[in-house]
Amino acid sequence: MMSENYDMSPEEIKANLEVLENSFNILFQKWNLGILYTLTLKNAIGFSELKRILGVNSRTLSDKLKLLTENGYIDRNVIDDTPLRVEYSATEKGKNTVLLALPLLYSTISDKV
Repeated sequence: MMSENYDMSPEEIKANLEVLENSFNILFQKWNLGILYTLTLKNAIGFSELKRILGVNSRTLSDKLKLLTENGYIDRNVIDDTPLRVEYSATEKGKNTVLLALPLLYSTISDKV
């Protein structure tokens, strides 16, 4: 394996680590990866269907969706219809995160079997 040396200052390394740490803190909170995984597989779905699939309470789901939306992992789309509907979908950032997390999800499932 070839090792590359990156010319980064200690400040740049620290800044990159802070971004990574923030992302990991968000993603490894309970429900967040499950939400992203579900939205990646289902494309766009509403709050009630997401709640039913995950078995999470409304307050928790609402908080998690807000956090993931604010951090660019999911999109919230309000559909002007009667009644008004809201659908959620994974952004490219969210989909890429799920793809990177699949080995972790797979190993966790494999350990339980």
